[in-house]
Amino acid sequence: MATKNAGLRIRVERTLREGFLEACRAEDKPAAQVIREFMREYVAKRQMEAQDASFAAEALGKSR
Repeated sequence: MATKNAGLRIRVERTLREGFLEACRAEDKPAAQVIREFMREYVAKRQMEAQDASFAAEALGKSR
């Protein structure tokens, strides 16, 4: 795993934070780990969407 070298501070509603922490405890996972997993999945999804859009634009360009 890569070395952690940056922090991220966010503000959320208290009830959302409490619910999130409760869900993390239920899965016996640290909240930071769950957030990092979400961030990795989100970035990967966005990269795939960007590649798909690029591929579609390239295909349209070739068909003209």
